[in-house]
Amino acid sequence: MAWPAQAAMAVGLAEIADRPGAWPGLGSRDLGEIRLVITPDSQAFRDFTRGRLPGWGAGAAFPGGRTIVLRADAGDVAGTLRHELAHLALHQAVRGRVPLWFDEGYATMASGQWDLFDRLAINLAVARGSIPGLRALDAELRASQVSADAAYALAATAVMELARRNPAGTLAPLFGRLSAGERFDDAIVATTGLTLDRFDEVWRKSVRTRFGMVTWAVGSGLWIGLAILVGVAYEARRRRDVPRRAALDLGWVIPPEDPSPEAVAVEVPEDGRDADMTSGEGSELDRRGPPG
Repeated sequence: MAWPAQAAMAVGLAEIADRPGAWPGLGSRDLGEIRLVITPDSQAFRDFTRGRLPGWGAGAAFPGGRTIVLRADAGDVAGTLRHELAHLALHQAVRGRVPLWFDEGYATMASGQWDLFDRLAINLAVARGSIPGLRALDAELRASQVSADAAYALAATAVMELARRNPAGTLAPLFGRLSAGERFDDAIVATTGLTLDRFDEVWRKSVRTRFGMVTWAVGSGLWIGLAILVGVAYEARRRRDVPRRAALDLGWVIPPEDPSPEAVAVEVPEDGRDADMTSGEGSELDRRGPPG
């Protein structure tokens, strides 16, 4: 379904959605029939989703109705489509509920939307000291766009940490248990050896360590870079000024100090001022300057 101006875009996106895809921890999956809706702008997107999602949203997936709604004016529409398809793949495989942070974190990671900008968003969050816990992350994902940018990136790191904490290094064991109907918290304990609260602590420490070092390195690198630039500029200026200083020195001869008794002495009155200068007339040398 699409507005007339977005009909051609809708056809291309429908072809992408119709292809079976490989998903991390889930393997290749055919998602079956999907209803795809392409809206022209944010207003039409809000109207179609009945205001249930933030106005800055670029797409939405409704697994129960097997429906994906996209905004045609929101940047990388194909990337957003893959993000929403990842939601459908997750919910097709998993029985039961999963936390919002896991849902969005998996879709961000699986769609390949984890990039340099996500790393920068996390670096800023670490620099501000604002790394929310996993439960608080759910609220951040539905807050302002600025907060949500960092929240999506953080959620993706939490999902990747779950994979790293399993001996297999993948999400497949976790999805195997979730597909069998095991509770999310129990599946986390079984696949990582950590309770969800303990995993929350370990994950936040990992984020601070990994991205805090990046922030420190970038900050230190900037100061070092500035110091090098200042040093290079100073040396270049010094080299450039050598001929100029040499030219200024031409014709100037500084006579040696004459310690002999014949050296001319100038008598200064007791009040410390030159007699000619205090007279108001001044000497001829004062008025005319040095002889040519």
